[in-house]
Amino acid sequence: MLRLTDLKLPLDHPPQALDAAIRERLRLPAGALRGYTVFRRGYDARKRGAIALIYTLDVDLADEAAVLARFADDRHVQPTPDTGYHPVAHAPERLAHRPIVVGFGPCGIFAALLLAQMGFRPIVLDRGKAVRERTQDTWDLWRKRNLHPESNVQFGEGGAGTFSDGKLHSQISDPHHHGRKVLTEFVKAGAPEEILYVSKPHIGTFRLVTMVENMRATIEALGGEIRFSQRVEDLLVETDAHGGRHVRGVRLADGAELRSDHVVLAVGHSARDTFEMLHARGVYLEAKPFSIGFRIEHPQSLIDRARFGPQAGHPVLGAADYKLVHHGNKAGQSGRSVYSFCMCPGGTVVAATSEPGRVVTNGMSQYSRNERNANAAIVCGITPADFAPYGEGPLAGIALQRHWESHAFAMGGGNYCAPGQRVGDFLAGRPSQAFGEVLPSYKPGVYLTDLSTALPDYAIGAIREALPTFDRQIRGFAMHDAMLTGVETRTSSPVRIRRGEGDYQSINTRGLFPAGEGAGYAGGILSAGVDGIRVAEAVALDITGRR
Repeated sequence: MLRLTDLKLPLDHPPQALDAAIRERLRLPAGALRGYTVFRRGYDARKRGAIALIYTLDVDLADEAAVLARFADDRHVQPTPDTGYHPVAHAPERLAHRPIVVGFGPCGIFAALLLAQMGFRPIVLDRGKAVRERTQDTWDLWRKRNLHPESNVQFGEGGAGTFSDGKLHSQISDPHHHGRKVLTEFVKAGAPEEILYVSKPHIGTFRLVTMVENMRATIEALGGEIRFSQRVEDLLVETDAHGGRHVRGVRLADGAELRSDHVVLAVGHSARDTFEMLHARGVYLEAKPFSIGFRIEHPQSLIDRARFGPQAGHPVLGAADYKLVHHGNKAGQSGRSVYSFCMCPGGTVVAATSEPGRVVTNGMSQYSRNERNANAAIVCGITPADFAPYGEGPLAGIALQRHWESHAFAMGGGNYCAPGQRVGDFLAGRPSQAFGEVLPSYKPGVYLTDLSTALPDYAIGAIREALPTFDRQIRGFAMHDAMLTGVETRTSSPVRIRRGEGDYQSINTRGLFPAGEGAGYAGGILSAGVDGIRVAEAVALDITGRR
């Protein structure tokens, strides 16, 4: 088959127009096109009112060689690459010790799934509960202000990605097409087939719940084992005669020990006690940059009109998203970059704390994306140099997060309500007294106040500088009644657990495989799943001695 890229058609083209466009583009005689598959469908919205669909197609031709020869110098006509998945190893008949996967979010799920598919029968340990029990515990916080520290938005089956927009696109380098493997397994687990070809696929929370359960059942059917409410409290490390460190297993909170020479650490970015334990055990960690800011909410209709113009509301386009970046004026406030993050069309702002006495915000959408508001994080980049007032060493970023999350808890009234402010008041530097057109979606609720003290001065200044710039890109973005809700502090992990580039093992502790968001190597469901696959392959090659 041949891959044909960058084929443009009008938004409302009839189905038969695609066949005709392929034949015209490739100059095919009658009967030469035997069929085609849509590999990717995106859109070009740069011209409002004249939005075009852009297709990548795999076409089946009667004389493929002749067409290739005719378009030898055309980069848009190439042989279809092999995007199928090919296992790198298979488990030996006898395993001295089964590999352990700590964490059952997207990264842990795919690490466990790949190990199970290769016959290694992994043992998965997750501190939280199964996804449906976890959902009930999460609603306890949202509806009753009752936080379950081991079962919430951050901890439990499916990880933080379960309570999100379910975005499945990423900008990572993926030469081995592991992202295609992730999407294919999701479809097997119940995701809509459209995620295989739309340019910005998403699933939504309700569908993710069932999918996660189905993937768990697949892992178990292949000999894997998933144990919930099993918090890893310690890492068992042995030092050899030459000073080399080797993992020998884990100790659980109940005192039980599990023996293994291969431990995949797929904890999320909020596993702060795990980071503290690893640091105490001498595993090499380093502080890494992340971002802090607020959630912003607008009417979804405003975003749709700004992005799509008269074609807003078209069923193929759905709810509009956006991606904004402002590079700070060094002669102005701070010279810091501010950007939108985790944009959730037609979604809600959710309470995402995992520790008592702290407020954290995040965004979530269902598959339909039909809630009234659009929301996104508007965040300011910070570096380890900014952590100094809160502590020293690799864990100083955690101390910074905790400080501002505790402050947000107090600003919101001390009952898990979040502090909020209308954008017009935030820019003018005065407290908000009443809600306007945009009603905040955060539950348990929003307490109106002045957010100028909710983050460090440099972050407040940078965000105030950025919002008018964003308004020039999306008319109405800085509307007076748009809502800011604080604080967004967990955009990514504040630490990186350094690993080798070739073997994916901790640089100073053999047999420990840091993976995913918590280790600082992913940012989102798709990239976390891909990293889980890469690490599972590294474990398999190490066990079989093929690396």
